[in-house]
Amino acid sequence: MTQHPSGRGLVPLLREALDAHGGLERWRRYEGISSTIVTGGRLWPLKGVEILRTPRRARSEFRRQWTQVKPFGDPDWTMTWTPGHVEVTDGKGKIIAEREDGREAFDRRYDAPWDPLNLAYFNGYAMWTYHAAPFVLAEPGYEAREIAPIDHEGEKLRGLSVRFPEAVHSHTREQCFYFGEDGLLRRHDYAVDVWADSPAAHFVSDYVDVNGLKYPSHRSVFVRKPDGTPDRGFNAVTIELSDYTLF
Repeated sequence: MTQHPSGRGLVPLLREALDAHGGLERWRRYEGISSTIVTGGRLWPLKGVEILRTPRRARSEFRRQWTQVKPFGDPDWTMTWTPGHVEVTDGKGKIIAEREDGREAFDRRYDAPWDPLNLAYFNGYAMWTYHAAPFVLAEPGYEAREIAPIDHEGEKLRGLSVRFPEAVHSHTREQCFYFGEDGLLRRHDYAVDVWADSPAAHFVSDYVDVNGLKYPSHRSVFVRKPDGTPDRGFNAVTIELSDYTLF
């Protein structure tokens, strides 16, 4: 991804949000980030996936779409994802399973099961998005505009609608980001293309300081009702994040 020399030309809310998260220039000093993740939620049994609450290490690069998660399945296995290729390798680097064009391999029905490489692809692009946002929204090709605010737990959240570049793999091209009065991301709305275009409301909280950059330690994703409110009865995904390391 090419870079703008500065944050000039950004919509005001995005510029304010990036400053609140530690600043675009500071973020650009680093090549990527890793975090320890513990995952839960109701999506996994729906998809026939067994997710143990075992800490895993997720590592993503900022300048390209690349994510690695280990362990993945077997304690000795590692998953590596890019938009065009996903693979699972053992401790000696031997390929256990691999797939080209992983996005095209999904049965997108709501309750259709996922195989391990479907899970790997989903994990890869999702963690890349969460590790890179909101800073990556300032990169060329992302189109942001301010939208109407929403109310959340007594706080008014200001919103951005962002159209992702066509070549970037994420939940969907059109996503909305909502920021609190302090400029930090509170809510992230999108539809999950590979899961029957299911609408999601994704809440982030409990920020920690990582070398001057702000990252959340809790993520909780709910299915969105037709009126846009979260269905609190279906907590699709939870992620606890810790031990962030920039590199």
